[in-house]
Amino acid sequence: MIDMMTKTNRLTALLGVKKPIIAGGMVWCSGWRLAAAVSNAGGLGLIGAGSMHPEILQEHIQKCKQATDRPFGVNVPLLYPEMDRVMQIIMDEKVPIVVTSAGNPKTWTAQLHEAGCKVLHVVSSAKFAQKAEAAGVDAIIAEGFEAGGHNGREETTTMCLIPSVVDAVSIPVVAAGGIASGRAIAAAQCLGAEGVQIGTLFALSEESSAHEAFKLACCAAGEGDTALVLKKLAPTRLLKKGFWQQVVTAEDRGANADELNELLGKGRAKKGIFEGDLEEGEPEIGQVAAQIDRIRPIAEIMQMLEEEYHKVVS
Repeated sequence: MIDMMTKTNRLTALLGVKKPIIAGGMVWCSGWRLAAAVSNAGGLGLIGAGSMHPEILQEHIQKCKQATDRPFGVNVPLLYPEMDRVMQIIMDEKVPIVVTSAGNPKTWTAQLHEAGCKVLHVVSSAKFAQKAEAAGVDAIIAEGFEAGGHNGREETTTMCLIPSVVDAVSIPVVAAGGIASGRAIAAAQCLGAEGVQIGTLFALSEESSAHEAFKLACCAAGEGDTALVLKKLAPTRLLKKGFWQQVVTAEDRGANADELNELLGKGRAKKGIFEGDLEEGEPEIGQVAAQIDRIRPIAEIMQMLEEEYHKVVS
């Protein structure tokens, strides 16, 4: 097996990075500090545009440029508002890599390419991977339903999803969902992935902008302490804390989509992740939180991943 961590492959060549590790562009976690730290450690850091107004995004991009001289990118959920302004800022600031999700990649890929950006798109099925390739994206991020936050309706696990997507497309595939160890990176490579995207592990790092209370609650989580809910709206994986129980109670009594939207309201994710209100906030996190027991700096995490990977493949 080729050493994914030290040998150049199609993905690392595309992104201009040393290590085939991408940081998830997570709302309320992925600010410029986290992005710069991952990029400085040899991976690809992402700024999560989903929780930022355009002017705040621009500020984070500019601060990231000052904090690293290595490639970084921006994750953009395509269904969010003010998309024209967001994309114009990304192109004006000459962000080298854009990861799109939650929408049709055909809408922006050509324009981003014209501006010199590389484009990756997040999918939850082989069918959508093929559509993204046809839209011209440079690589696919295939995310299994173990992941935190918003998930695909297919509920396909990473172990099943990755080989299906690898077989369905000819461009590089990045594995995402439930990856928080060197062993998991090696497993993703065995399934045909040329890199990984890591969310939960980085969300619980020192450089993450998430609230300390949120991080500590996630580090204390055990097996089975997350659940996929809100399937009538957009399937979302949450930590089983206060608001999760409100959602379960509403779903158990048969609440329709309108009632769930009213319950969800606005700002729940910010309240839970950024403000640390675990009773009324929406604490989005992945299943793999059960394997994480402490908050560490990105440099230490990246070293741990590499050392464990080499033990597995040597």
